[in-house]
Amino acid sequence: MIDLNIDMRQYDCPFIDTTDDADVAFSAVQWQLDTDAKKLETRLIAKGESRGELEDGLRRLRAHDNMNDCYVLSKQDNVAQIGTVIDETNAMRTIQRNGGYITGPFQIENGREHWHIGFDDDEDEDETLAELERHNDFDVENRDQFGATTLFDLLENSNSAMHLLEGCRSLTETERKTFEAASQFGYYETPREVTLEELADHFDISKTGVSMNLRRSERKILDAAMSALSSLDGESIGSEP
Repeated sequence: MIDLNIDMRQYDCPFIDTTDDADVAFSAVQWQLDTDAKKLETRLIAKGESRGELEDGLRRLRAHDNMNDCYVLSKQDNVAQIGTVIDETNAMRTIQRNGGYITGPFQIENGREHWHIGFDDDEDEDETLAELERHNDFDVENRDQFGATTLFDLLENSNSAMHLLEGCRSLTETERKTFEAASQFGYYETPREVTLEELADHFDISKTGVSMNLRRSERKILDAAMSALSSLDGESIGSEP
């Protein structure tokens, strides 16, 4: 299986056009393509910079020429869960016609859309990308090729991956920035390439403050890693193979 991560701008997508005009972003949580009716039904999370921007974005989305139906399932402050039905776009049609398929959720923000699409062979991939270039603007940000064994391993251990993802998401913005800077500047190298004092100067806080931020981020990441290890292949930490 070939898996592509694509940054794309479609010129007939209501979600992309809406994020051009309003400070709102969309993340798909469910989608169903009806190839016979040439319609795409989706459930998405819409998030605006403010409640007003969310309302403006939903208004623009409903008014788009390529939007058949748009309804709110739930809403709180500047976040809403919505359902939509749109006409099949050129990119969807091209991918489906050439044997491609969607392999993950898509996100839309600032007039761009991130897609995850898969192919079974190089020829289908090449034909699809060549055709997409005629009507869309895109960049392939990442390309992976998996064999059956690797795919099985990924699916079998998806729970472990979720533990790691949840651990990363649990970091506050301050903890994440401190942890990233420490790693980038060589705090975890042997010997260390940066000291706590230098990190403290970088963030303009005390040595104690930067140390506490690092310890909290390290603990969260370590806890997530230990949880992932404990669920890896259904084995507990320290068990015999």
